[in-house]
Amino acid sequence: MKRSISKITLATLGLLSIVSCTDLELEDTDSVTRESTDGGFDGVSNVEGSINNAYNTIQGHLQTQENLYALQEATSDGLLIPTRGTDWGDNGVWRTLHEHTWDATHPFVLNTWNNFNSSVFSLTEIIETSSASAAQVAEAKVLRAFSMYWIIDLYGQVPFRGVDEGPEVSPMVMSRAEAFEFAMNDLQDALPNLPSSGPGAETNRASKALANFLLAKMYLNKHVYLGTDSAAPEDMTQVINHVDAIATDGFALQSGFFEIFEPSVDVSDTEIIFRTNYGADARIWSTLHYNQGTPGNTPGGWNGFSTLAEFYDLFEGDPQVNIPGSGQEERRGFVPTSGSQAGADDLDADEDGLEDGSYIGYGFLINQQYGLDGSELTDRTGNPLIFTKQLPGLVGNNERTGIRILKYHPSDGAFPGNLVVFRYADAHLMKAEAIHRGGTSGESALALVNELRELRDATPLGSITDQDLLDERGRELYMEFTRRQDQIRFGTYTDTWTFKDNTEAFRVLFPIPSTALTSNPNLEQNEGY
Repeated sequence: MKRSISKITLATLGLLSIVSCTDLELEDTDSVTRESTDGGFDGVSNVEGSINNAYNTIQGHLQTQENLYALQEATSDGLLIPTRGTDWGDNGVWRTLHEHTWDATHPFVLNTWNNFNSSVFSLTEIIETSSASAAQVAEAKVLRAFSMYWIIDLYGQVPFRGVDEGPEVSPMVMSRAEAFEFAMNDLQDALPNLPSSGPGAETNRASKALANFLLAKMYLNKHVYLGTDSAAPEDMTQVINHVDAIATDGFALQSGFFEIFEPSVDVSDTEIIFRTNYGADARIWSTLHYNQGTPGNTPGGWNGFSTLAEFYDLFEGDPQVNIPGSGQEERRGFVPTSGSQAGADDLDADEDGLEDGSYIGYGFLINQQYGLDGSELTDRTGNPLIFTKQLPGLVGNNERTGIRILKYHPSDGAFPGNLVVFRYADAHLMKAEAIHRGGTSGESALALVNELRELRDATPLGSITDQDLLDERGRELYMEFTRRQDQIRFGTYTDTWTFKDNTEAFRVLFPIPSTALTSNPNLEQNEGY
């Protein structure tokens, strides 16, 4: 069955990462090696091959439903993975994320730490290779900053091993402020030598737009990372300037919300700033029921990921249904009704680029679900497949409890390409937030938010508050690695929500994994763990 195979494979990969790189050592491969003599590090033997390997490795960090994705989304109020009987129990790893009761032995905390620290080291080797061109060094610096950005965000301290240091040397450790400055310098150093690539096929590589996006993200979160009380107006102006630089390269808001997440990419995809070539499949199958499928795909969802009723209620539309014509905004999607073409006739889906004949909706799937012939689906014991709005708890669930969320669609194939990592709507909302927080601009935060809302068939707002901005980011960017960080920045991450009572303030950082503390005495455990 698809779910069991995929989970075993991912678990195996997780175990490999546990033993591979806590000490930040790079293992040689049969295609790319590091040159060394008795005099020390001489560089990697194939710079371009090493850069390509770095992209493939980062794709692996991003595509799984575990690790980074789980830490950023499953610890937020927008996503939860309830235990269904014994399924998705997994020794409590998912429940502890939602409840904010994880500790330093959590496998996703360890895997994510290992993954991105390993990438930092391998990219440092490329940067320190004398034969690397200026363009190659710039590309590697952006990817190193990308990797370090996640470590800064999640853990607050970053170990760093020099290329000439052997395994007997414990890596030095940068504080959050030091690592922030280091990553910012990488991005600023790289900018002049990066291509000005616009929308299209090349968005799977580093570009000026990617560097500017990361700089905007870093400035937006700077007051969180450095522990100051509030955002400095000059930092918010920097956010605005970097977002404007992204727009100069041709990126812009794009109509047809769910088209953004289709596998084909061309110059009309003005939203996508950075993506991986593959990896969207886990976003699809982790949420669908075992009996849901599309033409050409045998039913076989993993029946796990859901959202809370409160998050669903953030969206405009009838709160009890999501069939076409329920007054919903575009981003909430729809559930097809019996006898329709996946709801396409009701929502002009042909015009919007949605696929006919799948009978699986888009966005938030609630209530009765339908089969390929328009018949009402059932669960494996014959009960109507009705996804309920409410859940009884994190345990005690059956196959049908919980609203499912779907941005990538199985009609595009079982393993579709184009996993979106960063896109312009995020940058657009960062700019609105930066103006709201005191940045200098001739535009208004309200106008920018309403520009996006009108594009998504949502009613314009009359005013803007912090809560409005957080809610708008949730509606636009669900399932896109942002919700935890956004909740921290707006001060709601340590609040309570359904099935989560823990309000410990130290949970805004994850613990340093226990094995990392053992292997590197220069690390200190984060407060509270």
